[in-house]
Amino acid sequence: MADTLIKSTTRHVRIFTARVENGRLITDPHQLTLDLDPDNEFLWDSASQEAVQQRFRELVDAHAGQDLNDYTLRRIGSELEGKIRELLQAGQLRYNPDCRVLNYSMGLPQAPLSA
Repeated sequence: MADTLIKSTTRHVRIFTARVENGRLITDPHQLTLDLDPDNEFLWDSASQEAVQQRFRELVDAHAGQDLNDYTLRRIGSELEGKIRELLQAGQLRYNPDCRVLNYSMGLPQAPLSA
């Protein structure tokens, strides 16, 4: 099973038991690689990207020493989807109006309350 690529795919997060070398995924049962928002549904700035990457590192650290299996990867992916929703609802992340299909998958955009 060490040569088998394990992956988890959600709407906005793909996680692989692999590393990236020369633009290719190389199976590595001891490393996780994150592909964030592969369909470019959101407009990311460095702070929102770092917030998701930091949460990813925390989740990976929390599962250190455990097997990297489908269940573990799905849990991490689900947690990251929650972080993305949190950023969107807080106004720290926005939908990309130039996205191929704009379907508001994480809920309708939040309009700031006027005073």
